[in-house]
Amino acid sequence: MRRNWNDALLPLNKPWRNLGEPVACRSEVEQGWDIRLCGPVLVEANGRRLDPGLPGRQGRLLFAYLVLNRSRGCPRDELIDALWPEGPPAAADSALSALLSKLRRALGPGVLNGRGELRLNLEGPVTVDIERSRTAIEEAEAAIEAGDHALASLRAREALLTDLQTFLPDAEGGWVAEQRRELDTLRLRGLETLAEAGLRQGGRELGAAEQAARAAIAAAPFRESAHRLLMEIHEAAGNPAEALRAFEELRSLLREELGT
Repeated sequence: MRRNWNDALLPLNKPWRNLGEPVACRSEVEQGWDIRLCGPVLVEANGRRLDPGLPGRQGRLLFAYLVLNRSRGCPRDELIDALWPEGPPAAADSALSALLSKLRRALGPGVLNGRGELRLNLEGPVTVDIERSRTAIEEAEAAIEAGDHALASLRAREALLTDLQTFLPDAEGGWVAEQRRELDTLRLRGLETLAEAGLRQGGRELGAAEQAARAAIAAAPFRESAHRLLMEIHEAAGNPAEALRAFEELRSLLREELGT
């Protein structure tokens, strides 16, 4: 079972905690598309909700795949493999056609184009939660490199507003599992960047840095970079004994689990 470590990350008043609402404000989505693929799928076009019309679980899966591959046309065989990874049904092409017809009706005219190859045509600005998080984490990492730790902290918090552990929670399959692995890694990068930014700022930011480092360790116990950050944060906070205890916990884990 995928544990939601966001719940253990920080108290409710911390700005990067996922509160179950879209990050973008209304003024940002009125003239474009706002799409959320983590948690309950949400689709707004020019301020109008479209997700209630998506044709069930398979329809949400198909829509998500087309959104994430909207820069190119997707052949029908590829879509069938994405929808039925364990093996397509006997009438897979007819089942796909039915889903595409319902999806076209839900999204409106001119949005889903093609027959042999399908492609989404999303006019206006397009905001997708996981793409926004990816961009924010890349900007946070760049800010760390540039020595702008306050900006790095801000961008990392923005990225972690999206609960990256809840991508299409009711879907299974090879490409979904691969996407989840990528998002898990992305979330770890965000947590470590937040921890490092807090460490470099010091003072009141050390508490948030510690919690981010602990959340990264909880999600990936063998990720030594997160353990190292936690030790440095304890030292910076004037708690060398806590740093030594964190070191001992890592040493014991490596000995017991890996025999080294």
